[in-house]
Amino acid sequence: MVAREEINRMRWAARRGMLELDLVLEPFVQSRYAELDANDRARFQSLMLSEDQDLFSWFLRREQPADEELAVIVRKILDFTHTAPEDR
Repeated sequence: MVAREEINRMRWAARRGMLELDLVLEPFVQSRYAELDANDRARFQSLMLSEDQDLFSWFLRREQPADEELAVIVRKILDFTHTAPEDR
């Protein structure tokens, strides 16, 4: 079970300086973060240390993270984002 405090920290970390990133990250944290296994939660936490411009490029699929661990969680977030809300 993921502690509410950890989820709240990740919700706060997901608030970025760009609306486009907020619209991708915040719903993911709210809907999926608690369901992630420990490895994916660690990946997400590492992802939150990335620069906004890198996140933006990755989520727009202009580039992929060089770090395979980050690439794994980016793919999961993109899969979530491209799933219809009623199917999430």
